[in-house]
Amino acid sequence: MSFTQLNTNKGEIMAKDKKLVEQITSMDEDFAKWYTDVVVKAELIAYSSVKGCMIIKPAGYAIWENIQAELDKRFKETGVENVYMPMFIPESLLQREKDHVEGFAPEVAWVTQGGLNPLQEKMCVRPTSETLFCDFYKDEVQSYRDLPKCYNQWCSVVRWEKETRPFLRSREFLWQEGHTVHATAEDAEERTIQMLNLYADFCEEFLAIPVVRGQKTEKEKFAGAENTYTIEALMHDGKALQSGTSHNFGNGFAKAFGIQYTDKENKLQYAYQTSWGMTTRLIGAIIMVHGDNSGLVLPPRVAPTQVMVIPIQQFKDGVLDKANEIKDALKKAGVRVKLDDSEKSPGFKFSEQEMRGIPLRVEVGPKDIENGTCVVVRRDTSEKITMSIDELADKLPGLLETIQSDMFNRQKERRDSKIYDAHNYDEFKDIVENKPGFIRGMWCEDKECEVKIKEDTSATSRCMPFNDKEQISDVCVCCGKPAKKLVYWGKAY
Repeated sequence: MSFTQLNTNKGEIMAKDKKLVEQITSMDEDFAKWYTDVVVKAELIAYSSVKGCMIIKPAGYAIWENIQAELDKRFKETGVENVYMPMFIPESLLQREKDHVEGFAPEVAWVTQGGLNPLQEKMCVRPTSETLFCDFYKDEVQSYRDLPKCYNQWCSVVRWEKETRPFLRSREFLWQEGHTVHATAEDAEERTIQMLNLYADFCEEFLAIPVVRGQKTEKEKFAGAENTYTIEALMHDGKALQSGTSHNFGNGFAKAFGIQYTDKENKLQYAYQTSWGMTTRLIGAIIMVHGDNSGLVLPPRVAPTQVMVIPIQQFKDGVLDKANEIKDALKKAGVRVKLDDSEKSPGFKFSEQEMRGIPLRVEVGPKDIENGTCVVVRRDTSEKITMSIDELADKLPGLLETIQSDMFNRQKERRDSKIYDAHNYDEFKDIVENKPGFIRGMWCEDKECEVKIKEDTSATSRCMPFNDKEQISDVCVCCGKPAKKLVYWGKAY
């Protein structure tokens, strides 16, 4: 949607202002349509003529840049360095790890011709880069003195998905993939857990999204991994979203690719590896956790623009000058701020600011200037606060932090209210049908029960939680046999 200059009477202005929000389907009416409306109307993406792929527009990419910058800083604080691998993988290289290639085979896109000539060996466009890193590490690692190697790359990957949805699932998407190599199994496990906790802290502290930390079941773990750990978030509609994973590969990949090193006793040993990743689906999580019927609601720490200054009756003397003074003072205070001095109506600007999820807006007009005050409006609660213009630079940074904290606490309370206990299969199926959310249920560790639950209810095992060891029953929620593992179940994106 392109926003046009509004030179109409007051009634027409109000109608058009209202229409901007009416273009968003109510989330309670049709959540999937609401989501699509938001990503398009907030100008996060545009649809592409490349089927299954999206164009990430400046407003969407700016969110990803902030995610990338914060994650990259946190990675480097743990000793991670960035590298870049080729985007093509020869078929023979991909075939080296049997379980891995079988796990990705249905989603691989193949290149069979270069220019006018068929390739001697077809190559896949990377769905992930384990095999490339392994091929690199086999030559890079020779001695225990070379370890550990802790590398990450920022790139795009291609997976030929049948059904796509902006940010949540597309055939090409942006992500980071970390790949580390270690001397011992203990070191690899420590790094695997460290990165999972880094992801969880990032989601909660930076995105204001509460997550459940835990381990994937054998059926749901990454192809080729010994163990997969995950953080699971709950969306507004009660569906789960896997928001980050960390994998311990043990030495399986090292044996397949010949990654060996000489230890302190001059003996040859196989190395141990990890892999971990987050993607642009985090933007989808932000939308579905925090959004409302007016559009996006962005947590201040990830918001590209934290404050929008909106002048009222900007054609009057001194209004734009004062608005610019406010903008400059806030910028000097470290706030990411913009001024909307376009000739759109104030009501339209308010609706646009709300649609884009900007955490705060500052309204300032002639009467405000006379009184030395302005109106500050919170996007998350719609609360209006009259504030001295002179105090804005001192108070708004703290208010942004309050909003960040409030958004997390609200979502944690909401998430916790949607965690239900099931003690038998009838109870489980009733909850799946009538109470969208996480379901705590005991499990016998039999894969057949996981398969049955998915076939019967579409719910899957999300994780075996780290911080919740309560044994709510002695028997499996599906088959009734003895059980010891507590699992969080739920429908998922």
